[in-house]
Amino acid sequence: MRKDACPEKDLPDVIREWRKKPPMERKDKSGSLLLVPVILKNPATGFALGAAGQYAFLAKGANSLYSSINGNATVSQLGQIMFQLKNNIYLNDNKVFLSGDWRYFIFSQDTYGLGTSAPIGGVLDYQFGLNGWDVGIDSLRQPMDFNHYRFHQTVSWKVKPSIFIGFGYHFDMFDKIVDHKLDTTLPFYTSHFVFSRKYGFNPNKYIISGVSFNATYDSRDNLVNPYKGFFANVNWRLNPKFLGSANHTNLATVEFRSYHGLSKTTPRHLIGFWFLGNFTIGDPLPYLGLPALGYDQRGRAGRGYVQGRFRGPNMVYAETEYRFPISKCSDLIGGVLFANITTTTNPGTGEKLFRKVAPAGGFGFRLKVDKHSRTNLQLDFAFGQRSSAVYLGAAETF
Repeated sequence: MRKDACPEKDLPDVIREWRKKPPMERKDKSGSLLLVPVILKNPATGFALGAAGQYAFLAKGANSLYSSINGNATVSQLGQIMFQLKNNIYLNDNKVFLSGDWRYFIFSQDTYGLGTSAPIGGVLDYQFGLNGWDVGIDSLRQPMDFNHYRFHQTVSWKVKPSIFIGFGYHFDMFDKIVDHKLDTTLPFYTSHFVFSRKYGFNPNKYIISGVSFNATYDSRDNLVNPYKGFFANVNWRLNPKFLGSANHTNLATVEFRSYHGLSKTTPRHLIGFWFLGNFTIGDPLPYLGLPALGYDQRGRAGRGYVQGRFRGPNMVYAETEYRFPISKCSDLIGGVLFANITTTTNPGTGEKLFRKVAPAGGFGFRLKVDKHSRTNLQLDFAFGQRSSAVYLGAAETF
């Protein structure tokens, strides 16, 4: 238990102390809003500016857990425009759980082909080798432009303590696809074009539309920033042609998270685990709709690599994070150490899961901006194989 002589503090408390103002008693502890500017540079976007935010709140109910709505709006020097809105909401005294992912991207992104070994052994690798050109990884990038529209929303009802059952609707449309290295007159074919032609997809536009069935177990003490508990979700998605899908495909998603305290007196001192698996069953999904790194609901998988770096019909991702306080008394500042691995498949080369894995890791800092909801400001530095990235955001990665 925290001693009275060492009260917990967040950023507003520190600002009021600096201004020599008395502590502010927040009458309504049901909600907190965090807005932060987005200033970043990475290979996927170049320089980008915008804003991101999180609203954490308690719905009506004596035992309500914190819910969250996250969003961001970003414009990059490459002409990309990105809007995202994500919700994880408990209603009716935790008897109903909503989870959604809404996006509109005018986007550009490099793809390297399928599988964790990509681009080695990919379509461009063979073509470059035949012509005696450079086969370095940078030269095998396949830049693409496209628009991405997404509406994913599920609703689940509590059937037993911590257990929810429900359904959802999932819609993704990719259009105005421009495959910059594609040249059918040479001919010079890209991974996206070859995959699309092989499985009968229009390489310029396709839709994935389907319904899902969900089973969730959630015993976390706080959705925004858990100190203990477990989260497990199984989602089976059916994408029939009569709902507009380019192909009839099933997609199974399995997710597991757990949080384990390392101190009886310091809840913030813990270790967390995250597992995410996506498995295509039946006919293949269109290329850009295949499971890929960084396309989870919150876009947090794969710190250390650019979004979409690894892609395939099946993907497994695992991460562990050690979280600890740096401010010994106030609990204002914390730190994290993390490591992750990714593995994907490639049906063209026969590459299976775990034949090769892509590791990454790094460290980060946390600044507590709301002690009631446990909302932190996140700053992470991550390093993968021939790759690195900086992440600034609200709340935890998982």
